[in-house]
Amino acid sequence: MTSFVFKRLSQAVIVLIVMSILVFTGVYVIGNPVDVLISPDATQAIREQVIAEYGLDQPLWKQYLDFVGSMSTGDFGRSFVFNMPVGELISQRLPATLELAVIAVLLASLIGVPLGIYAGYRPNSLASRIIMAGSILGFSVPTFWIGLMLIMLFAVQFGVLPAGGRGQTASLFGIPFSFLTLDGWKHLLLPVLNLSLFKMSMMCRLAAAGTREVMTTDAIKFARAAGIPERTILRKHVLKLISIPLVTVFGLELGSTLAFALVTETIFNWPGLGKLIIDSIASLDRPVMVAYLMMVSVLFVVINLSVDLAYAALDPRLRLKGR
Repeated sequence: MTSFVFKRLSQAVIVLIVMSILVFTGVYVIGNPVDVLISPDATQAIREQVIAEYGLDQPLWKQYLDFVGSMSTGDFGRSFVFNMPVGELISQRLPATLELAVIAVLLASLIGVPLGIYAGYRPNSLASRIIMAGSILGFSVPTFWIGLMLIMLFAVQFGVLPAGGRGQTASLFGIPFSFLTLDGWKHLLLPVLNLSLFKMSMMCRLAAAGTREVMTTDAIKFARAAGIPERTILRKHVLKLISIPLVTVFGLELGSTLAFALVTETIFNWPGLGKLIIDSIASLDRPVMVAYLMMVSVLFVVINLSVDLAYAALDPRLRLKGR
């Protein structure tokens, strides 16, 4: 097990180094933030002063080494547009995206997995066919269209839920969260539902396919022959056997939701990282763009590492192989 963990950690470090080079180079060769930072009427002397102040006159390799050195100490630079440390800026927006993503993925799992297991357990029933048809609909309809329809229906027509914003928040360990207040939940419901529908469909179809496959195995046949109740078979045997692909999808979907909730945050005016990166791209705010992309890279590396460790905990063969 120790060698297995060490191998995964070594791979994670290599991936982060490669990603830092790709991210830094890709962002810094596209566009010129000087055109955004400086008025076209500014003199050449002012332009040169601003360029030198932000270190944009240095070679790309020198800027990269300075970036890595600063990043290793937790300093991601200063935002060109907001004129504040990037780490502080991201930390202000992260809780909003974090609670939105976690609640959406949990909702998708808690609803999608049981529905998928039922659909796989009784594939020929009418309820199963309705569930699978609904999952196809969840895959097919674009997220932005669903968001607009939710606003039109619940905010405009019925007026029971707000169309956007974060609502009232309450502090937990000094961090503001919306799920701690009733008004916050009203503002959370529509964006969470919009963000979770696609993931719910994915979890449902994955659980259904896994259940249909597992129900034909000898393990389930022996469990039935031993007189174990069907509910116990589904809860303890089927769910355990299909857990590895579900853990994979849960981890990856949580990471992708945290990183790419851009559409939902924009539609519902949710003040999270998605809206921040859109504004930063529009203004060529390089430090924010690089810090965001590096955070996403670290996030996916950590999630993949956690999924690998969860594999080892769920599958004894991996532990034996590590030894």
